[in-house]
Amino acid sequence: MKPETLYADYFGLEERPFTLLPDPSFLYWSKAHSNAYTVLDYGILSRAPITVITGEIGSGKTTLVHHLLKNCDEAITIGLVSNAQGGRGELLQWVLNALSVDVPKGATYVQKFQKLQDFLIEEYAAERRVVLIFDEAQNLSMEGLEELRMLTNINANKDELIQLILVGQPELRDVIRSPRMRQLAQRVAASFHLPAMDADTVAQYIRHRLQTVGGTGQEFTDSACRLVHEHTGGVPRLVNQLCDMAMVYAWGGGQKIVTEDILQGVLDEGLFFAATLAADESDAT
Repeated sequence: MKPETLYADYFGLEERPFTLLPDPSFLYWSKAHSNAYTVLDYGILSRAPITVITGEIGSGKTTLVHHLLKNCDEAITIGLVSNAQGGRGELLQWVLNALSVDVPKGATYVQKFQKLQDFLIEEYAAERRVVLIFDEAQNLSMEGLEELRMLTNINANKDELIQLILVGQPELRDVIRSPRMRQLAQRVAASFHLPAMDADTVAQYIRHRLQTVGGTGQEFTDSACRLVHEHTGGVPRLVNQLCDMAMVYAWGGGQKIVTEDILQGVLDEGLFFAATLAADESDAT
């Protein structure tokens, strides 16, 4: 049996509905996610120097980014940098790699910067806009963020030649709002923070993912959906983890419907790691 199917055949599904990999085909357009995507789209169309999207771990930020990449206008050259770290020069190399700009081995920082500037001017002359997305941007140092801000100073006449989209966890907002980052904050023209889902949205999210793979959406009872929200706080990645394990548990027990009792069994057995970790942290305090 293939890992991607597991219990899927038993429930009459085309594939597992609650995998953890970011997949735009599963994207559930909650009001918050729709608003976040609107901000992303607005940032690009309005030529915003910097757009910032934040949210908790597993809130769906990366899935939104992948949806943007899949649906981006052909007149836009877009580069994605994930988990970039490093000091001066290394970050510039990440940018060049993301945009597929080759530089000679051993090139100096000045030579790399000139290569990037030449590329941006060429794209501008061809009436193409350049957008650079930094995912997990909270990992960047203040010096790294300042280096990125400097890139937005590259311009032709009144037009900026590169737009930045910074995507990261809530601490990214805190860093940008700090006094040292005042110049960067002034360049942020569009921003949005993705909150966790409420109980009703979690239920709709669960049913959406089930229906996406050929289910009815009724494989989870209403009370089971409420319990999922209670123990995940409405974070999509945690919802996926708990629902996936609940379907495995139901499959093992010969049950076609995931009930509150089945979910409670998963929790009681300590099979949902996030809940176990939260309980351990609570005991420690």
